[in-house]
Amino acid sequence: MHPTPEFSIVTCTWNSAATLGDTLDSLRRQTCQDFEHIFVDGGSQDATLAMIDACPGDKRVLHGVGGGISRAMNAGIEAARGAIVAHLHADDYYAAPDVLAQVARRFDESGAAWVVGNIQVLRDGQLAPPHAMRPFSYRAYAAGHATIPHPAVFVRRELFARVGTFDTSLRYAMDIDLWLRLAAVAPPAMLDRTLTVFREHPGSVSSANKVEARQEEFAVRRRHARRAPLAFAVYCLRYLKHMRALRAARPA
Repeated sequence: MHPTPEFSIVTCTWNSAATLGDTLDSLRRQTCQDFEHIFVDGGSQDATLAMIDACPGDKRVLHGVGGGISRAMNAGIEAARGAIVAHLHADDYYAAPDVLAQVARRFDESGAAWVVGNIQVLRDGQLAPPHAMRPFSYRAYAAGHATIPHPAVFVRRELFARVGTFDTSLRYAMDIDLWLRLAAVAPPAMLDRTLTVFREHPGSVSSANKVEARQEEFAVRRRHARRAPLAFAVYCLRYLKHMRALRAARPA
């Protein structure tokens, strides 16, 4: 293993024992083991810390990091030594043993500053088919036509020095805000394969508060509207349609 690892994998935990095993397993099985694993723990009281302690490999634990998920993710970025940073939360896991190897190859082939792959959603124990990946452009993303799934994002660490990290004032759309800042200076290289399984459950913040999440997303996209005003206008139409549907679905 190199003194400076290729990857820094950041996992935020808080009483995550029920799902963390899948996360750890998926990393143990990676054919590329050139990574450090940074755990950012918010004060777990269950078996989470014992599971982390039993996990072999190059790892560090940042204890008692409070102030929300954005602050926790930023703490992981700040602690990272690797050339490439990824966030793999304790609800999620890599879909295959060659994920990190494939991502490293895509970085080498493309020379890109960040790489984006696809995810599958695990809902009620069943894997949903992955959505087709659309070609990326800043305008397509600003309009809401292209997606960037956070669990399948890998970023060269020096890019954070250029654009900053997650906005800690945001609760739902901190990833969209960061992707818009990243894409404004360097478009991602796309990797059209499922890299990560995202576990959806009732406790997921954006799932439990869909109206509030949409409202914050709108405010974030409006921040960046000047870079692609026509694309933002297209997004506004989609936003109004989605909000009407969400409000109609709310119980009386």
